[in-house]
Amino acid sequence: MSLPQRRPLDGITVVSLEQAVAAPYATRQLADLGARVIKVERPGDGDFARRYDTTVHGQSSYFVWLNRSKESLTLDLKDPRAREVLHQLLDRADVFVQNLAPGAAARLGLGVDALGEGHPRLIPCTISGYGTSGPWADRKAYDLLVQCQTGLVSLTGTAEETARTGISVADIAAGMYAYSGILTALYTRAVTGTAHPVEVSLFEALAEWMGQPAYYTRYGGTQPPRLGTQHATIAPYGAFTAADGKDVLFSIQNEREWAALCARFLGRPELADDPRFATGSDRVTHREELNAVVAERVARSGAEEILKELDDVGIACAGVNDVAAFLDHPVLAARDRWREVGVPGGAQVQALLPPADLAGLPARMDPVPAVGEHTEAILTELGRDDIAALRADGVI
Repeated sequence: MSLPQRRPLDGITVVSLEQAVAAPYATRQLADLGARVIKVERPGDGDFARRYDTTVHGQSSYFVWLNRSKESLTLDLKDPRAREVLHQLLDRADVFVQNLAPGAAARLGLGVDALGEGHPRLIPCTISGYGTSGPWADRKAYDLLVQCQTGLVSLTGTAEETARTGISVADIAAGMYAYSGILTALYTRAVTGTAHPVEVSLFEALAEWMGQPAYYTRYGGTQPPRLGTQHATIAPYGAFTAADGKDVLFSIQNEREWAALCARFLGRPELADDPRFATGSDRVTHREELNAVVAERVARSGAEEILKELDDVGIACAGVNDVAAFLDHPVLAARDRWREVGVPGGAQVQALLPPADLAGLPARMDPVPAVGEHTEAILTELGRDDIAALRADGVI
């Protein structure tokens, strides 16, 4: 009989005082790799992200996305008995993650210094809005606020109007860096025996992702323009409307592709050497003239025909999908990327596998927990004999 396969983080315990998106995104990825993630929630309603919407069999789409494979423990941390339970868990844990409001963790005795004294092997991870020091340390931060503060909103949209990015990009960036930071800290602890605290802010995470426009602006004197689906520094690169009204997006990355596009798709090989379009910078400078030529050609054929011709020429291209088309994407189906995951109430939903495949090590895809679903089991595991009293007093 073969033994069950171990996952990379089997045996690692993560305790998380988490809410919303950034911290849950980090810990869900740890759970995907096999870590035991104990999610500490408020008694009653739990993580407020549970109530963002009710579109997934009565559950929040955000919460279902971010919280599979976790255990839910409810604790009212204003009560000293709840904090005692939490410290019992931290005695056994490897990682503690929190993205509470500024100063809240310290007020609960869960600041980095206090945790280092009481739990020297524990790796604390703090996710904040603008960092735990500096002039904005006490400010709350939500995703769109950070998109605005980093300048991302000023780059997104059309020439006439700015727009938010359609996903929680600052939260996701912070969650990714928290995840990689925790993995790094676990490795360092295994090698050196020292537990290094991890700190990530939404602002600094998204600031890193703003690197290219930051360099462009600092050294070019102006920031990249807003151009809808067009690329600010590459042309032609964007969406054009075909004869059937559908949009086709394609990109020219080098002079070889430009020459092939001119000769074999546009039917105008002389444009390859036209001084207006000879180099990438020339094409960006004369974008309007270039786009007029391309748009006229694309408008002569239907989208499927355009895509086939561009494929034949070797030009990277794609139709512009809506979300429903993405869900039915042939790549996801052919690569078997969907799995069934349980949600509170007994329903099953489709969830995508994590994007990083580790050969021979299947990802963990366990159910999304109900509020407090594992409270009694965890307290029993800790040897607590006051479960009934804690419940009666509203502590759990």
